[in-house]
Amino acid sequence: MNEFARLLDRLALEPGRNDKVRLLTAYFASTTDPDRGLALAAMAGDLPVPGIRPAMARALVASRVDPDLFAMSYDFVGDLAETIALIWPRDGERGHNNPPAPTLSVVVEALRATGKTALPARLAALLDDLDEIGRWALLKLLMGGLRIGVSARLAKTAVAALGPVSADDIEEVWHGLAPPYEDLFAWAEGKGPRPQSSDAAPFRPPMLAHALDDASLAALVPGDFIAEWKWDGARAQAAVFTLADGERGARLYSRAGEDLGGAFPDMLDALRGAGFPDAVFDGELLVRDEKGAARPFSDLQARLNRKNPTPKMLRDMPPLLRLYDLLTLEGEDLRPSPFMERRARLEAVARGVQHPAFDLSPTRTFDSIAELVEVRKNAPLESEGLMLKRRDAPYVSGRPTGQWWKWKRDPMEVDAVLMYAQRGHGKRASLYSDYTFGVWRGSELVPVGKAYFGFTDAELKQLDKWVREHSVSRFGPVREVAHEPANGLVLQIAFEGLNRSPRHKSGLAMRFPRVARIRWDKPPAEADRIEALEALLPVGPPETKPSVPRESA
Repeated sequence: MNEFARLLDRLALEPGRNDKVRLLTAYFASTTDPDRGLALAAMAGDLPVPGIRPAMARALVASRVDPDLFAMSYDFVGDLAETIALIWPRDGERGHNNPPAPTLSVVVEALRATGKTALPARLAALLDDLDEIGRWALLKLLMGGLRIGVSARLAKTAVAALGPVSADDIEEVWHGLAPPYEDLFAWAEGKGPRPQSSDAAPFRPPMLAHALDDASLAALVPGDFIAEWKWDGARAQAAVFTLADGERGARLYSRAGEDLGGAFPDMLDALRGAGFPDAVFDGELLVRDEKGAARPFSDLQARLNRKNPTPKMLRDMPPLLRLYDLLTLEGEDLRPSPFMERRARLEAVARGVQHPAFDLSPTRTFDSIAELVEVRKNAPLESEGLMLKRRDAPYVSGRPTGQWWKWKRDPMEVDAVLMYAQRGHGKRASLYSDYTFGVWRGSELVPVGKAYFGFTDAELKQLDKWVREHSVSRFGPVREVAHEPANGLVLQIAFEGLNRSPRHKSGLAMRFPRVARIRWDKPPAEADRIEALEALLPVGPPETKPSVPRESA
């Protein structure tokens, strides 16, 4: 366990993707089964251990440490798992004559074999047996707060680096496997056959787009590409298939290969009952209103964050899958075919289906770059801009150059006043790096968003210093700072979209807010007002079906 914890610690401090892959690959190559498979499961979010709530962790440390000392330590550190790991009494730490610390597999088996009532005592014993980094890693795993910059895809890429297979090969067998993945590692190292997956609809790694820059735009040949809106939802892959007994099956995956079926059982029902042939679709997952129009991303996010949606969510936020590509049809792999051929077959399939949970993302041609610029300016509010897809492009996993481009709309901006600051996580745990900001409504500031990126390391140090010098109240890891008309700090905030939100005091929710500039020169009284943001909201409900300036190609 301690060795795995040290890997996590190094990964959390390593910013480079390639360096993270090298660290992971070295760990997988030097670690034996089943520990390396359990480590992979932990990073993929599939580690088979019971989770714990922060309240249990707090109660556990309260039984060992003076509450006031813990409160002061937590206020300084700002992270619960890290605080407990550091302050846990050292009486139980292992000396030279003690047995070695438990391995990851021993820890996992111990936790799996422990009932709910005995879990606190078992966890305390494990914390006694681990060092500081081991305790931190264990608590992070159990509380679900592992933030080391490693996605499931990155971990699979590291496994693929052990031998001749690719990360895409691993993706296509992944969903039929279970920890500790011994067959997977043997195959990846060239020591065993490809694992036999029983999955009738394996995940197909998605094709991704490059951001369109000025040079690529200037070199674009209009006749070679077709355009469509880049919808403001969640990329999804949907599969419909026939089971051995003749029943219809369905799967819904995220762009990272996570199974979304638990969060969207109504979409699975729709896929099974809409009359689709056996097929795999690429599309955008949204939620719709009673008229069939796409609702704001914040509503979709509410459903994405719930593994078991409530009856009210199922009733009030039904899903919508906007289809834009067809990967397989009746067992035929269409991915090597040109995009326009896949599109034609997708349109033929869509014509045979009439169901409110599905529609077809429209496309359009353009004759010049100037025309394309005007189209982008008129992007509907439920989109993030444009997608440009090469007509002859095959569907290739990853991000092939020159095949798909994404051209987002210019971000919206607002000048807002910093109200609260919170310590970050990992290497930012000692810095105030998460900022809540607001705009004026009458004489009152109302929060409209929270941002934790967009600034340089040097600017972060300046912001942290300002927060410490202008704090007026403290709430654990959070500080309230001065935010009066003549005393405060203005931040220029860039964001991708804006929605109404009854869950926020301001009634608004920003999409992807970030700090674009620190306005040291501007007094808070001159920051924007809520009316400026409300003017950016759509007037009236959006159209039921997406529209384009020209008939779909």
